[in-house]
Amino acid sequence: MRSCTIDLDGPVHYADFGGTGPTLVLVHGLGGSHVNWMAVAPALARDARVLAVDLAGFGRTPLGERSADVHANRILLDRFLEGVAAGPAVLVGNSMGGLVAMMEAALAPERVAGLVLVAPAQPRSAEARMDGRVAALFLYALPVLGEFALRCRARLLGPAGQVRSTLALCCADASRVAPEVVEAHVALARERLERMPWASRAFMEAARSLIALLARRSWFDEMVQRITAPTLLVQGDRDRLVAPAASRRLAELRPDWSFELFADVGHVPQLEEPARFVGSVERWLAARAPAAASR
Repeated sequence: MRSCTIDLDGPVHYADFGGTGPTLVLVHGLGGSHVNWMAVAPALARDARVLAVDLAGFGRTPLGERSADVHANRILLDRFLEGVAAGPAVLVGNSMGGLVAMMEAALAPERVAGLVLVAPAQPRSAEARMDGRVAALFLYALPVLGEFALRCRARLLGPAGQVRSTLALCCADASRVAPEVVEAHVALARERLERMPWASRAFMEAARSLIALLARRSWFDEMVQRITAPTLLVQGDRDRLVAPAASRRLAELRPDWSFELFADVGHVPQLEEPARFVGSVERWLAARAPAAASR
């Protein structure tokens, strides 16, 4: 992995995992970064060029004068594709990154050869019950209180505690995440705590915009229907953050998409079941290569 930076109205950090073939651009979720893909990116690079971008305010991409909201980061992704991907790319997006990838595919189809949506952020299913720990996350979206809560959590838990808590929420079984991947998350969490005072503000900006967008189901459905890129939808059946029922509804809305439900897996299949995730993506890419190439 090479750590790289490009200037897009300010520095944008990305990890280049090398490889040749179709370009895969990996897009993390809320509070995430390029390290969310470390368990799968080297394997994906066997048959593709793999890049993992840090959105504005996340990972090692500073906020600066930019916004961290979903719309602003969609524009950042669009400029990244233009400046680095050098042609239509397959976007692989997890959670908020999945929503950003869908927006890009709907608004700039010429830049997107395909989509792999990993538990993408979407409106809640009416019949799904909200986990209490997930409901508590809405506190972070509140003015003043949200930033205070984030600062208190960081001081109380420390970098290692923050990572353990996040993985416990996002995984069905956090012990499946490789120790070296956990350590990479802890190292970056320490770096952000010590050197990036804007991190909490970026998280809140993104969270607020995400909540506002997902409250508009009609907008979401219309955006989804505009997507023309071949798409693979991956969902864990024990996801606390995105209800499996929501992704089932999304698959029904787009029956032309491929849909895989991972048993006994949470919100981050790429961390919890990396080998299975890579296998699913590679099989889908092989099956969809002619369609993706024609784009």
